Amino acid sequence: MDLFESGKVVRVCAPMVRYSKLSFRCLVRKYGCDICFTPMIVAADFMRSVKARDSEFTTNSSDRPLIIQFAAKDAQTLADAARVVAPFSDGVDLNCGCPQRWAMAEGYGACLINKPQLVKDMVRHVKNQVDKPNYAVSIKIRIHKDLRKTVDLCQKVEAAGVSWITVHGRTAEERHQPVHYDAIKNIKDSLSIPVIANGDIKNLRDVESIHQLTGVDGMPTEMTLQWTAVALFLYVEIGILVILCLPFISPQRWQKIFNLSIWNSIGHFWNKGFLAMIIILIVLFLDAVREVRKYSGTQPSKEAVPSMYDHLHMKLFRAQRNLYISGFTLFLWLVMRRVIMLINQLAVANNTSKALHAQTEAANQAARKYMEDIELLKQAFTDNAEGEKSAQKNELLRKEVQKLTEELKISDEALKKSKSEVEAMKEQTESLTKEYDRLLQEHQILQNQMESDNKKDT
Repeated sequence: MDLFESGKVVRVCAPMVRYSKLSFRCLVRKYGCDICFTPMIVAADFMRSVKARDSEFTTNSSDRPLIIQFAAKDAQTLADAARVVAPFSDGVDLNCGCPQRWAMAEGYGACLINKPQLVKDMVRHVKNQVDKPNYAVSIKIRIHKDLRKTVDLCQKVEAAGVSWITVHGRTAEERHQPVHYDAIKNIKDSLSIPVIANGDIKNLRDVESIHQLTGVDGMPTEMTLQWTAVALFLYVEIGILVILCLPFISPQRWQKIFNLSIWNSIGHFWNKGFLAMIIILIVLFLDAVREVRKYSGTQPSKEAVPSMYDHLHMKLFRAQRNLYISGFTLFLWLVMRRVIMLINQLAVANNTSKALHAQTEAANQAARKYMEDIELLKQAFTDNAEGEKSAQKNELLRKEVQKLTEELKISDEALKKSKSEVEAMKEQTESLTKEYDRLLQEHQILQNQMESDNKKDT
């Protein structure tokens, strides 16, 4: 393996549980990954079962350079497993850094950093028994609380012929605490073999900055686009809200758009998607809170690594940025749903108000017609007051007047009822309009606050 002799930074895809399979390795190689690791394979099970070998290890001709990571606790088992995979790989890596309880209980993983002689023997066995001159043998470790023990371990395996060492800058007890990059630098300075830094390296900017901090030869990177996707989703939400708030598009027109048949067909999936997005955003928000708390804690001394203080401040800034992005995305997602509901309610209220207004106008016209008929009947009653026929006609006219008076009374009651309903609808419409304006003002205040916070952080 001569990948570390060119002087350039080597980008390594770290072994990840359930992820570092063949298809994933082929993908990351297309984006500039120099070395790929398989997921951790238990050497004893690998040698015991053909089925385990077929399921745990697959490769192809383009899957190179490839390092097979094993978990082992005795030298000969590791050497036997290395001989089996040697024709299909470029090296093996002994996992001395896995902090999982089951691994440490079985004698694998991070518990091996307390057994330097055993690790040294396992490296020597593989080097002596694999008949392939340039076959690499590496180890991945975590650090001790006493860094001198870690340096001693590394120097012993270096004497045994280890090709390189990958250092995860946390102790076996630490999980989400800041990585001790100063410890990685001290280990690198004490060895002549290549050292790979591992821990909290999520993008290419981290690769370059940590290379400058520690002086190591390579860094395992775990690229993710989740925060880019969240930021893009935030911009989409802002755009939709701006469109929904355009003053020249009436609520009735929005209601027609919302009532299109296409929305009915996806309505069931929309509700599930809405809840799923809330859960995703809450998880991302809590993860961002955790990152902020992690990097807001204890800071390293400037004497250990001069630029470490600035580097962790950069990490804190990114964590705060992710917190703002996820928080505002979650907030605007809820606001957008509420705005759509308010637009629908406002459209219904406007339509109801128009219907009541039309009904009131019809009742007024009917009342005016009845009044005109009454006046005509009164005139006819005055003109035909004489004679017996006039008396009969007057009697009929009185009955007609009485009937019309009752109808007019009913119409007046209907008119009063319609007016009261119109007033109630107007009050409801005014309250909806005030609520809509209040949401717009809150949205503007939050946008201004986000801009001010970003300026402060900058």
